Amino acid sequence: MSHNTDQDPNGLKDDALAASSTPDSIADGVDEEVVEPNRRLFVGWQFLLFAALAIAYSGFHLFSLNVYPMETWSFRIVHIAGALILGYGLFAGARFAEDDQQASPAWLKWVSYALLVPAVYSLVQVFLMQQAINGGAMRIDPAVETLHFGYPLMATTAGAIVLSWFYRQARHRFNPADLVLMVCAVASAGYLLMAFNTNMRMSTGTSFAPPGISWAAIAGSLLILELTRRVAGLALVVISAVFLTYVFAGPYLPGFLGYPGLSVQRFFSQVYTDAGILGPTTAVSSTYIILFIIFAAFLQASKVGDYFVNFAFAAAGRARGGPAKVAIFASGLMGMINGTSAGNVVSTGSLTIPLMKKVGYPARSAGAIEAAASTGGQIMPPIMGAGAFIMAEVTGIPYTEIAIAAIIPAILYFASIYFMVDFEAARKGMRGMRKDEIPLFSKLVK
Repeated sequence: MSHNTDQDPNGLKDDALAASSTPDSIADGVDEEVVEPNRRLFVGWQFLLFAALAIAYSGFHLFSLNVYPMETWSFRIVHIAGALILGYGLFAGARFAEDDQQASPAWLKWVSYALLVPAVYSLVQVFLMQQAINGGAMRIDPAVETLHFGYPLMATTAGAIVLSWFYRQARHRFNPADLVLMVCAVASAGYLLMAFNTNMRMSTGTSFAPPGISWAAIAGSLLILELTRRVAGLALVVISAVFLTYVFAGPYLPGFLGYPGLSVQRFFSQVYTDAGILGPTTAVSSTYIILFIIFAAFLQASKVGDYFVNFAFAAAGRARGGPAKVAIFASGLMGMINGTSAGNVVSTGSLTIPLMKKVGYPARSAGAIEAAASTGGQIMPPIMGAGAFIMAEVTGIPYTEIAIAAIIPAILYFASIYFMVDFEAARKGMRGMRKDEIPLFSKLVK
């Protein structure tokens, strides 16, 4: 009996020492966003301004989708215009230097501000046209639309895009050329809202369409392409440019590739309708995706991603090839809240890939396992990839049914990767992580 009393305190002391050496968290900061090379980081009043714009943009969608629905085309036009404003505010036209010390010639700044004059002029013309429509006018004089709206809008849009490529400033400062592009986005959207709420909407895609619709659509298309380049790279822009070229190259192509072609005015009068930019992709973006992005932002702010990754380490870290299995669990859990493959790689890969290499996985295998596991985030409910939302829009099947149907395939996908990783670890005799290297499972499930 005395032997037991002598041993128990030592056992309790060892347990307490082990518990004290166990980390409470191994994945702090997983939820933090990765700052892109051309992403601005505002401070002070500029930060507050764009935070307010983002909140207003989110509130607009929540209000329109749940309280007071807008006309479909108008809602989608505002959705795109708001995204353009926020996009040009947050993403610069060129990468920032690593030392964040950049300066542009003074003339670039003054030319950018000079372009602001015709941009504002085209916006004022939209208000004047709206007043004319409210006064009973059926149409606007085509010459007025072209000279006082189309030419200024196109000149400022193209000029500001080019200037933004060469403008250099610190990461926390704003580019006046991008301010011009934001005004152009408002002017383009304003005209389309005015035109599509009148009988002019019925003339889209015909030779009777007002020239202002084409000018606004061309400017809007350029703005979308430039923002796509800034956010997603040049590949999508090149692909889009190829298809745009095909529209006008039809008469010059041989054989079955040739067709009569369309005029610039006729094509662009229809491209900013539900047969083009305002079609299913924007419908999904403005209804499903925006809501889940807002939801994911709340989850990100609550640091739930840190918990998911720590939970994955506690659950699978000690198994053979533990870090690889952690990558699978963590990617599945993170995929539930972000629905992106790249986001999973960035958030979990920075932890799991070095640990996989540490326990014996080759560098290529570690990267491949993380990439394969992170890809499953696209099909893991409740927040799936954009393809699921487009599927819901095209097929008419409710998103909830698609998410429920995806549960079993998603589980099978991650299970197959898990077993492949386990077989590889068994073949190479890999170990797991030590107990003192991972959080306690009992603490995380409380």
